[in-house]
Amino acid sequence: MLSFLLPALVAGALVYCVLTIVAAARYRSARPPELREFTPISVLKPLSGVDLGLEENLRSFFEQDYPAFEMLFSVRHATDPAVPLVEKLRTGYPAVPSQLIVTGDPPYANHKVYSLDLMLAAARHDLLVMADSDIRVTREMLRTIAAEFQDPKLGMATCPYRAVPGRSFWSTLEAIGLNTEFIGGVLVARMLDGMKFALGPTIAARRATMAGIGGFDAVKDFLAEDFVMGKLAAERGDGVILSSYVIEHRIGAQNLVPNLVHRLRWNRSTRRSRPAGYVGQLFTIPLPLAVLLWAVQPVWWPLALATLVLRAIAGWATAGLVLRDGLTARLFWLVPLQDVLSLAMWIGGFFGNTIVWRGRKYYLRADGRFEPV
Repeated sequence: MLSFLLPALVAGALVYCVLTIVAAARYRSARPPELREFTPISVLKPLSGVDLGLEENLRSFFEQDYPAFEMLFSVRHATDPAVPLVEKLRTGYPAVPSQLIVTGDPPYANHKVYSLDLMLAAARHDLLVMADSDIRVTREMLRTIAAEFQDPKLGMATCPYRAVPGRSFWSTLEAIGLNTEFIGGVLVARMLDGMKFALGPTIAARRATMAGIGGFDAVKDFLAEDFVMGKLAAERGDGVILSSYVIEHRIGAQNLVPNLVHRLRWNRSTRRSRPAGYVGQLFTIPLPLAVLLWAVQPVWWPLALATLVLRAIAGWATAGLVLRDGLTARLFWLVPLQDVLSLAMWIGGFFGNTIVWRGRKYYLRADGRFEPV
């Protein structure tokens, strides 16, 4: 069984590497549309505490080269340490309409969704950009989003992201994985089946699309509410795209244990959001499989070697060609270690039904819904 299974898995990983390279090239070949009109935009920013680089992240949104947008922020309590920083920026950019909403405690587990729902009710515009606190952008971000939404059939867009770690070895490994492994899965899914999901860090959507999927009430009980939002929008028939704009996802500087807890939460959530896709995720981690095949069945060395080479090319295609990521180019020798850790976390995702999120423990149901323990 092993003599057949292991070569088959490595062959599947090799095919996946080829698909990643093709998908990355197709994404890069698409030209973004030109902006013809300035559609007013409401930017929704849920906050909780002061993340590493928060001021620079928020400032990058205030400094958009776009004449018609507003900024909305939310915190759970007025004592949140992010409040003074938000007020400082609001005072420093008086020309940008902005407001801060204190939400109080949420009536359900997903506080981010509760915050977005309250900000949506206060937003003045019909085009919404929902961005996490750890996102940093250039001045052209809203222009690019507005240009893409000139297509009347488009209901939702989700931004690919380049992960940028803080000064932590384990966060650096995670960033390399996100930039060479995770984004590859997104691009391959886009090429083979279209965008039927969304990515949490930044989502743009029409207000009509949000209303059509049932609003935030439809996703409030899910841990991966971003995935579900895109799924519901696609099922409704609204266009969903992977935006041409690449954001920066500042993932912080977690040490080993917090990083592993974070990765495990992500894997357990992904397994419940798309069970079949999670099993196939094994093909996105080819290096350990190829090395194991080479060690156990040396006769298959040409297949293993080809997989190693194509993994390197696929990593360049995603991190270099698509994301313009200098981190992976400098630290490419860490990719094998990241692949081994990713494989361990993938296996771990099959076990356990609890997660820890922002210091709280939750029970994760089989359908992706969650509730406090």
